[in-house]
Amino acid sequence: MFRSLVISSSSIVLAACAATVTETVAEPVAVASIEQVWVSEGFESPEGAAEAPNGGYFISNVVGEGRDKDGNGYIAHIGPDGSIIEQHWAAKLDAPKGMAVLDGVLHATDIDSVVSFDIANGKRLGKVRIEGAQFLNDATEWGGSIYVSDSGDAAIYKIVDGAAELWLQDERLAGVNGLLGDGERMLVSTMTTGSLYSVTADGELTEIANGMENADGIGLVPGGGYLVSSWPGQIHYVGEDGAVTTLFDKPVSQNDLTVIGDAVIVPNWRQNTVTMWKVRR
Repeated sequence: MFRSLVISSSSIVLAACAATVTETVAEPVAVASIEQVWVSEGFESPEGAAEAPNGGYFISNVVGEGRDKDGNGYIAHIGPDGSIIEQHWAAKLDAPKGMAVLDGVLHATDIDSVVSFDIANGKRLGKVRIEGAQFLNDATEWGGSIYVSDSGDAAIYKIVDGAAELWLQDERLAGVNGLLGDGERMLVSTMTTGSLYSVTADGELTEIANGMENADGIGLVPGGGYLVSSWPGQIHYVGEDGAVTTLFDKPVSQNDLTVIGDAVIVPNWRQNTVTMWKVRR
């Protein structure tokens, strides 16, 4: 009896008493690409994005410096084509940044507080102040709760029953920025090391990739992998193996990148614009 051992596309026949064994090499996953669809103007230091009803988007506008408590910040409502439906959909904030929607409520970080609004009409519903927070940045919904990052204190807070509790603090999260709930894990980006982490519900950190300067927003790519923005001007594709490919690199701010389906929404702080891309394989 003979055994045939097949390796890749070549075959080597060996004399032995055994069954046929076949070894195959998995095809590599293609790197994603992005294609610009539109650029919308008329914003004031836009930073964050979230999905709005009827296919539009909410865009947070800092209007000045990210730490200034000046009451000038607001949230705009734009349509699927980038047209501004309502400039001051929600107003009189200080420096709103990351946003997340849960059960018909939009939650927005605002320096040391999280402010909530009815997504149907922009009515302010409440405010949770986080004692000791230095620079609240991004927000995500995960497991039925809202989580927010504090870039100034390497911390992530969880909003529970109208109050905040410290969920995770770790020196590896220095400059923590983007958050994205994804099933049984949370994806987290950091600015200090430019890392992308996967975090379990128990707070166990696993680094997926690093070296992305001032990493900001995170998005899931259909078919596998991630998009990560670096606010100085880059958009990266990160493969499941941690390999980083830079898809865009120009002096245009790339802030809280958000992926909804195959649409990629990126506020451009310094240019006062918002860009929509399509992600493709």
